[in-house]
This record gives sequence, C-alpha cells and structure tokens, in this order.
Amino acid sequence: MKTAVVILNWNGAQMLRQFLPSVIAYSGNAQIIVADNASTDDSAQVVRREFPGVGLIQLEKNHGFADGYNYALQQVEAEYVVLLNSDVEVTDGWLHPMESYLDEHPEVAACQPKLLAFRNKTQFEYAGACGGFIDRYGYPYCRGRVMGNVETDNGQYNDVCSVFWATGAALMIRLKDYREVGGLDGRFFAHMEEIDLCWRLRSRGRGIVCIPQSTVYHVGGATLKKENPRKTFLNFRNNLLMLYKNLPEEELKGVMRTRCLLDYMAWLQYVLKFDRKNARAVLNARKEYKQIRSGFTPQRQENLSKAVLAAIPQRKPFSLIWQYYVKGKKTFAALP
Repeated sequence: MKTAVVILNWNGAQMLRQFLPSVIAYSGNAQIIVADNASTDDSAQVVRREFPGVGLIQLEKNHGFADGYNYALQQVEAEYVVLLNSDVEVTDGWLHPMESYLDEHPEVAACQPKLLAFRNKTQFEYAGACGGFIDRYGYPYCRGRVMGNVETDNGQYNDVCSVFWATGAALMIRLKDYREVGGLDGRFFAHMEEIDLCWRLRSRGRGIVCIPQSTVYHVGGATLKKENPRKTFLNFRNNLLMLYKNLPEEELKGVMRTRCLLDYMAWLQYVLKFDRKNARAVLNARKEYKQIRSGFTPQRQENLSKAVLAAIPQRKPFSLIWQYYVKGKKTFAALP
C-alpha cells in the first residue's frame, strides 16, 4: 500500500459523519482507517454502518493522541501514512502533491499541506498554518500564525518550504522514518508531540516540508478548547520535556533558566486576568516537569548521540516573545 490515511478518533461520531465523506471522496486509492481510542459514544458503529469501506482499528483504552497513533500504526503497513485529525475537511487531490514530493525527495521524512480554518476558509488555521518553526526557547510559530495572530491567506506562503515541524493535524510521514525515531512520545499524551517527533527527525538530518499545493480545512480545538487549563498544563509541561529531550548540551542550562522566567511571566499574566485555573496549570506543569524529567534522560542521551546536525536552520536564534510583544513583529514575514 502506498498511502494510508489514519484518523484517530475519540467520541467523535458526529465529526466522522461530517468530515469522513470528504476524505473518502478525495483520497484516491489511499487506504482510509479510523483508529478508535476506546470511544464511549457510537463511533465504531458509525464507521461500520455508514462507512463500510473504511478500516477500523479499535484500541482497548484511550491512549491519548501520541500513543493512540503509536498503537494504531503498529497495525498499518504502507509506505506513507497520514496522521489526520477527525475535524479536517480535505480537498480534491490533496494527497497527490505530498506523495509526489516525497517520491522525488528521499531525504525528506515528512510533510504537511496548507492548513486553513474551516470556519473562515480565507484564514490560516492556528494549529499548523503553512509549516512550523520554533524560537530559541521552544516557542512554536508558523508561516501564517505568530503567537495568537493568524494571517489571511493571500498566497504569500505558496512556496514549498523546509520547516522545523509539521502539524499533527495533517502529517504525512514515511512509516519507516516514524518507526526508526520511535514514533510519538506517548508520555506526552497530547500536545507538542509532533514537534518533538519532528525535532528528532531534523536533528538526524531528515527533512520536513510544507506543500501548500495541497490544502485542507481544520476546525481546531475540537477536543480541548484553547484556554482549557488541561491544554495549558500539557502545552507547558510537554514543551519543557521537548526542550530537555532535544536541546544540545551547551544550550540546556541557559535556555531552561530563561524559560523559567518566561513561564512565570505567563503565570503572572493569568493571575492579572484573574484566571486562577490556568495560572495553576502553569505552576503544575513546571512542578510535574521537574518530577518526571529524569525519566526522559535515556531519550535525551539517545537523541544527542544520534544527532548529525549541530544547528537546525529552522530553529531560530531569537526570542519570539521579545519579537512579538516588545518589537511588535506580528507576522512571519516580519520576524528576523
């Protein structure tokens, strides 16, 4: 099988009804599989009854995004797999530009399409826009989205571009590469796991690109809303774990000291907004990071030992917080 599109689902029967038809209609000869994370709604029955041509993998419990895909992909055999969120509407021929690019560029491990917002199809979508980068301190941003500022798509990012990370909402990856670097880190559960995966790939010399000739529309925030304290906790904790796992030794202490200061600034911002739940989530994230950090040391040692790039060009040396809030750089093109 050339390509398998794997949709991880948890209690998303209605989203399957809404978005799976476009995937079936526009994915050509690709195998389409729903991997169900032990849903308590009728998701599995919906797939069997309403989409009989779609494969179904039923997991025994909710493993989260990361391990959900890890367990599902153990049961998939294809050259390329697409990790596709259940709230994504795809467009006619969306797979072809990405498949063709990977066919022609064996040095590239993974790619993503242009991600636009389902509710406003002229705007980029927050979760991945037109390909992701990170700053020195681990803050992710995209072509088309810097911090909370999302741009209108005017074709300004229509070139194929090497990026640091590709969104987990619509990630096409060689299954061989996915398995060789250990897949997604299941301990993350959800959030930041695709950036961590891409960092491992990039540090080992594998390429990641955005292919804007392929377009999809993403709802976003379908499982956890943007200001959900659980999401805040996972984003802060997992970002620290990602930095610890992947930062070069000479940068680790300096970056982590600065991140400590920036995290407490974020905590203070929530406090001043009287948002006690999210403020507490930031503190809990830092506390749990310190408690579990040593468990990630073997992966850090492995990642550093297998790294072949001293510096990854798409990891930028500036502070995104400084550029955005102090210098007023609100778009990707405005950044250094």
